Amino acid sequence: MSKFDWQKSGVSRRALLKGVAGLGAAGALGLPFARQARAEETTWTLANSMRSLANPYHAAFAKGGEEFAKSIGAKYEQLVTEGNSQKGMSDIRALLQRTGGKLILNVDPNDSPDARVIVEVVQKAGGYVVTQWNKPDDLHPWDHNPSYVAHMSFDGVPAAKTIAEALFKSFGGEGGIVAIGGILSNVPAIERKLGLDQAIEASGGKVKLLDFQPADWNEQKAFEIMQAWITRFGDEIKGVFAANDGMGVGALEALRQNGLAGKVQVVGLDGIEAAVAAVEAGEFAGTVAWDPMWTGGMGLAIPYAVATGKIDIAKEPKEHREFYGTAIIVTKDTVAGYRANPGKVDFNDLWGKATGQIQYRS
Repeated sequence: MSKFDWQKSGVSRRALLKGVAGLGAAGALGLPFARQARAEETTWTLANSMRSLANPYHAAFAKGGEEFAKSIGAKYEQLVTEGNSQKGMSDIRALLQRTGGKLILNVDPNDSPDARVIVEVVQKAGGYVVTQWNKPDDLHPWDHNPSYVAHMSFDGVPAAKTIAEALFKSFGGEGGIVAIGGILSNVPAIERKLGLDQAIEASGGKVKLLDFQPADWNEQKAFEIMQAWITRFGDEIKGVFAANDGMGVGALEALRQNGLAGKVQVVGLDGIEAAVAAVEAGEFAGTVAWDPMWTGGMGLAIPYAVATGKIDIAKEPKEHREFYGTAIIVTKDTVAGYRANPGKVDFNDLWGKATGQIQYRS
């Protein structure tokens, strides 16, 4: 199991990699709330909101929320922004109105500024909200008690640095790479580009970034960008860095169509099944597995505990209000162990997979 070199990465907090966490959705799902729930507690509607169910990470995220709602016998709704911030916020407002404010919302905002508007409308309506990944640095849950329960994320800088270094190792540590980014204003996209830049700098000039282009987390856009790069750079490309696995899979498909799969290695982040399978097939040098079943479910379990009086969120420490989750580097050396240890979700262990308070670099 890979560990980050925190001194080299410039990140001074305890290790992000704490245990195996991934798309092992079939892992045991803790059901303590089901035993405790009373009839009046299930009047809350639970909802997850994210960009697209076509994204395998978000599909698992949605599944986690659905599983938690099922475990307590609560109503569950799935909202999809389709990459449109206005649609995302309009759908949330409509659901708040329909539920009379009895809404527990777990949201991955389409864009960071959206989080502030979402928090304010949920708070005004009397609901509860957890944000994931994207929010402005100056927006904090403790400034909106008790409605804004928590913000959950993963530290993308050391993760991206480590997976980029795995990519460099796959082609001998010297040569040109191309890189595909997410939505440039998204916090994960910013962090992952910073981690890549740190890895390139640490190579001492041996690795050269031939080109960087955003594909907005979109697999098809990544495919088209990669096709153009193959024509433009040819055999100068020794590796491909993608800011998420979906875009990495798009790039891999372009490589396959040009007979380059396995010859030009790809890395991504998310730990989706297609990427893990590509690691096993020798087409991906690695991926970073987050835990979407956990984030999708726990982003509802924590505010549900607040809404039903099980915890007083205002009394919780800041590391329970803004926190990083766990992740693991999956490469050819670790993929067998990863497969053998699927992640387990215990909805009663609210912060068991948290690895410390979020740190801001701006």
